[in-house]
Amino acid sequence: MLQEQQQQLAQMIGGLADTLKSMTAKMDDQTGANRKAFADQKVLVDGIAEGVRVLREKADDTNVRLSSMTQEMETIRQTIASLTTGAAPGGGAPAAIDPATGAPTPATPAGPVPMVSPDKAFAAANNDYTGGQYDLAIEGFNFFVKTFPRSDRADDAQLYIGNSYYAQGNYRDAVTAFQKVVSDYPGSDSIPAAYYKMGLSYEGLKQIDLARRAYETVIKNHQGQEATLAKQRLDALNRK
Repeated sequence: MLQEQQQQLAQMIGGLADTLKSMTAKMDDQTGANRKAFADQKVLVDGIAEGVRVLREKADDTNVRLSSMTQEMETIRQTIASLTTGAAPGGGAPAAIDPATGAPTPATPAGPVPMVSPDKAFAAANNDYTGGQYDLAIEGFNFFVKTFPRSDRADDAQLYIGNSYYAQGNYRDAVTAFQKVVSDYPGSDSIPAAYYKMGLSYEGLKQIDLARRAYETVIKNHQGQEATLAKQRLDALNRK
């Protein structure tokens, strides 16, 4: 009996040893998998940290560029204001009075007007327009039209002058501005929009016959979005 029990114990010990060996192998495999997972997570975290660093550098660079653009636009605004008022950029002292004649003496020029590129002048005016500062936008686009009359964006600037007046509810000046698009820039791609917005302005002035005529001109001579919108407005007026 003792021999049989000893044999049974030996078998049990052998089975336990095999089980222990299997569990040890599984634990080693699990430990290796955990180490690999931790290594992968560390690589991922390091990648995220590097991405954050790059984004931070780009954000700083963007802030510097925005600050520079803001300063340039402010310079352009001052230039436009100086040209529209006849004063030197940055202000200046009022003209002195000649005691002998009582007439103002000519002021000494404060310096040449800073050169402004067409792109920057248009961007400054458009920035005011999109920001809802329509008075500044009108000044800016008028400056652009007068300073760069041969630019391929002069017709767009004139159209935006009309759009600014229209946005203010100043339909009479809007009509005048849109008519200048048609008369000063024949054949430009801004004419359909000018006729359509002219029709809307005439509606605002309660001049329905003129509004119909503007819409009919768009429908007859042009295609595209403005012609579709003009037909919709014309149909609405005819229903009334």
